[in-house]
Amino acid sequence: MPRPGFTADNLPMIDLEDIRQAAARLQGQVLLTPCVESRTLSEIVHAQVFLKFENLQFTASFKERGACNKLAQLSPAEGARGVVAMSAGNHAQGVAYHAQRLGLRAVIVMPRFTPGVKVERTRGFGAEVVLHGDTLEEARAHAYALAEAQQLTFVHPYDDEAIAAGQGTVGLEMLEAVPELDTLVIAVGGGGLISGIATAARALKPGIQIIGVQTVRFPAMFNAIKGTHHPQGSSTIAEGIAVGTPGQITEAIIRERVNDMVLVDEGDIEQAVLMLLEIEKTVVEGAGAAGLAALLKYPERFKGQKVGLVLCGGNIDPLLLAAIIERGMVRAGRLARLRVGSRDIPGALAHITAAVADAGANIDEVHHQRAFSALSAQSVEIELVLQTRGHAHVRDVLARLQAAGFDATPY
Repeated sequence: MPRPGFTADNLPMIDLEDIRQAAARLQGQVLLTPCVESRTLSEIVHAQVFLKFENLQFTASFKERGACNKLAQLSPAEGARGVVAMSAGNHAQGVAYHAQRLGLRAVIVMPRFTPGVKVERTRGFGAEVVLHGDTLEEARAHAYALAEAQQLTFVHPYDDEAIAAGQGTVGLEMLEAVPELDTLVIAVGGGGLISGIATAARALKPGIQIIGVQTVRFPAMFNAIKGTHHPQGSSTIAEGIAVGTPGQITEAIIRERVNDMVLVDEGDIEQAVLMLLEIEKTVVEGAGAAGLAALLKYPERFKGQKVGLVLCGGNIDPLLLAAIIERGMVRAGRLARLRVGSRDIPGALAHITAAVADAGANIDEVHHQRAFSALSAQSVEIELVLQTRGHAHVRDVLARLQAAGFDATPY
C-alpha cells in the first residue's frame, strides 16, 4: 500500500547535494566514525577490508543520522507539535535521542513484544513510549493514526528522502576516508542505508560496485529487486534488517543505483559477529555483521578488491551474544562434549579427570548418567564438557582417555 502522500508515480529521488546538505546539518551532532582497514580480516577473505564503525555512535547505530537530518528540517509549527515514529529498535532510540536534544516532543510506538531494555532505553531519552499491537504492521498503523489525530510528523524508519539522505552521509565519509574503495557491501532492511550510500557513492565514483545483503529469512527487498519468491521467516538474529515490506522510495533508488544483492544465512551472520568480536574487539548486532557475512559466504566474488563494510549497529542482547560466542566455540572445537564409559567404582572419575588434565584440557561441566544409559548396571556414563584448543586437541584428549582404558567417544 502506498505510503500516505506518495504514489508509485511521484516517488522522490535524492541526489548528492541532498546528502551534502545532510552532512552539514549533522556536523557536530553525530560522531564522525572511523573507517579503517582490518588487516586480519583482509588476510582471511583475501580482499582489503575497510570497516566503518557506526556501532560507535551514541545510540550504537547509524539510524540517528537519518533521524537527526529529518528532525532538523521540521518547520517551527511541526516542531511545536512533535513527532511520532514506529520502531522496536535502533530507529526508536535515534529519533528519541535527537528529539530530546532538539527539545521536541517524541512519541514512539513499539509492538507489545519489544524487549523491556529497549523500551526503557527509549524512555530514557525522554520519549513517550506507546506499546501497541503484536506485530510491526499493527504498531505502524497505530503510529499513523496518532500522527493524524495529534498532528504529529511521522518519522519513517527508512522510506523517506530525508532519512535516506542522512544515512547517505555514511557513504560520503567512507569515500572521503578511503577514496580508492572498489566495492561497498551494505546490509539491507527497508533500504534507507543502502539507498543513501549508493546515491553518494555512485555520484562520487560512478564505477564503484554496491552490493546489498539480506538474510535468507527476511528477503523482501531481494525478492522485489530480483523478482524471486523466497519465503519469509519469523525470526532472525539480524533483527535490525528483519523488514517484511521494502520501502517504495528506497526500492526505486536501489533499482537504479545498486549493482546486486545477495543473501546470507544465520550461521554466516553468527560467524561474522564472533569474528568481529574476537579480531576487532568490537561488538556488533546481527545486522551490523551482515556485510562481513557476505564476504565470508562469497569470498571469490570479492577477492582482491578494496571492500568497505558498515558495522551499522551494536545493540545486541547480551544473552544472544553469549549464545553466539558459545556456539562459535563449539564449531571451532574449543568447547567439546565427550561421552566416557567407566566402571561405577570409587576413584574412576579421578582417573578420568587426571587423563583430561594430562592432555592439557580444562573441564567445564561433568554429568553422571546411570539410569538413562545402555551400559551395564555396574557401569556409569560420564558426560564431559571441555575447554580445548581446537579439534586436534579434542582428538588428543580422546586418545589419552582411550589409552587409560576408558571407552571415550565424542557426542
